[in-house]
Amino acid sequence: MITKNDFPVLEFDDDLDAVVNPFKWNLEPFSTDKLIITFFPDVMNDLKENDELELERHFSGENPVDIYRFKKNPEIMITLGYVGCPACAGNLEVFASCGAKKVMFCGGGGVLDKNIKVGELLVVEGAIRDEGFSYRYIKPSRYIYTDKKITSKITAYLEKHKISYLTGLTWTTDAMFRETKALVEQRKSEGAKIVEMEQAGCIAVAQFRNFDYGAIIYGGDDVSQDEWNTRSWDKRKGIRYNLVMLCKELVKEF
Repeated sequence: MITKNDFPVLEFDDDLDAVVNPFKWNLEPFSTDKLIITFFPDVMNDLKENDELELERHFSGENPVDIYRFKKNPEIMITLGYVGCPACAGNLEVFASCGAKKVMFCGGGGVLDKNIKVGELLVVEGAIRDEGFSYRYIKPSRYIYTDKKITSKITAYLEKHKISYLTGLTWTTDAMFRETKALVEQRKSEGAKIVEMEQAGCIAVAQFRNFDYGAIIYGGDDVSQDEWNTRSWDKRKGIRYNLVMLCKELVKEF
């Protein structure tokens, strides 16, 4: 049943089915249920060039997607994420319909506090839902939260291995070019530490489809000042590779 609202994005339908539903497509199951979604094409290219990956599945279409397995760890798959909730979280639902049940996300995001260093890890505890995608999966709310059991497994592993990290919320937005100074300050006051474009949607799909999901975002560019500072965040090759390798270990913990 649809809950009516003056604003379409807030109209929620609690019908669990949909006209287009990947869970009805009878897709061939993956060979494993563990998946890493990364936003680091440089790392993916290096892994392929070093012959560390083999193809698990190719999804064709106008926006093709490749899923790989690690040759030395064939129980773990990895794919390059698409930008934004509709692309990234939409693909995640297809992956879930193929049997992905333990998913670890790693990417970078803009820091809302200049004191968060480049490469500093944020274990995502939830997101401010400043987008539209998640509202089709979970009833309207200002925040959406990751599963505390999964977050605890991630932080326990990091502490055991003496890896420094932060915990907190992200701000998920659809509009990267409308991160105004006032909005940055408001989201920061609400507890967000990093701005990104996928977490609210991915968390919503995980809740809706009932699978394990965790995410680590590393501190990237700085949007907390009057002038944007890229901090060369996308050139931090070592940080990005190490984060993918860390996620390989973390997804085993789920």
